[in-house]
Amino acid sequence: MLYYVIGIVFLAFVFDFTNGFHDSANSIATIVGTRVLSPLAAVMWAACFNFAAAFTVGTAVAKAISKGMIDGNIVTPEVVLGGLIGAIVWNMITWYFGIPSSSSHALIGGYAGAAIARAGWAAIEWGTKWIQTLSFIIISPLVGLMAGFTLMVIVYWVFKTMAPARVDRFFRLAQLVSSAFLSLAHGGNDAQKTMGIIVSLLISVKPLMATQTGLAHHLYITGDAIPLWVEMMAYTAISLGTLFGGWRIVHTMGSRITRLRPVSGFCAETGGALAIMLASRYGIPVSTTHTITGSIVGVGATNRLSGVRWGIAGRIVWAWLITIPAAGIMAAISYKILSLFVTR
Repeated sequence: MLYYVIGIVFLAFVFDFTNGFHDSANSIATIVGTRVLSPLAAVMWAACFNFAAAFTVGTAVAKAISKGMIDGNIVTPEVVLGGLIGAIVWNMITWYFGIPSSSSHALIGGYAGAAIARAGWAAIEWGTKWIQTLSFIIISPLVGLMAGFTLMVIVYWVFKTMAPARVDRFFRLAQLVSSAFLSLAHGGNDAQKTMGIIVSLLISVKPLMATQTGLAHHLYITGDAIPLWVEMMAYTAISLGTLFGGWRIVHTMGSRITRLRPVSGFCAETGGALAIMLASRYGIPVSTTHTITGSIVGVGATNRLSGVRWGIAGRIVWAWLITIPAAGIMAAISYKILSLFVTR
């Protein structure tokens, strides 16, 4: 049983890796699309600041995932494992087709789907956290859109008398800062979701872990604090995932929604990062994909509405809407299969 739990913890970090791999486009698409950095330099830059979030962002989102969404009494290793499998499968499908869907919502949907498969709809703790999570599917891209649009208007006004070449040179440097800020926000919000899932797993097996000695004793947790080793491993996994990058999605995010320049890339990244940081501050598990996409659309709309390729944006929105139920269905099927073969 001990090795079974360790295996699930390892798989959670694999999901965190796929999260970084899948969502690396959120951090680097604009800076690659504007050609400020090469793809390799961009992923290295983003990975560093993904990890730096471990020392600057709290754990409010992790605690929201571990408590407040699923009834802790029905959580078992199989529920967590089924949820992870559903989320990973959906991440791989959307990565393959270059669809920037939400890894966050895939994990939340997978966790909920596996829990429902075990105990029915009563497994869901309907309340503030679910209201926030579901409402922010709409709110986060709108906040990103408004932030990107507003910043772009301010920048146009402030730099209206400066020569375009000087503006371009200035924002090529400024975009390094905004990209770092976005990567920090991305790592801070997304890595915490995996932490919350691992803590839920460890709480469900506390009686077993209480008797362990040696390194295995670190799997025993008390209270609702996030163990330091879980934090460090989660941030390491998501950073490594970002380092390997998701080139299919970079193309969609960086060039197919709207044409970006350094000034517009700066505004999109800064607007998206501000919105994500605000959500993290209040423990709301938002989608960084949704937020930065909304910010890119907002920046593109400052030129003219036709500057945004609304057909592509619309297909992305459909992917957002089906992510939670799709990952939930895959997780529910995974849980049912696991329950046939796993006996404890």
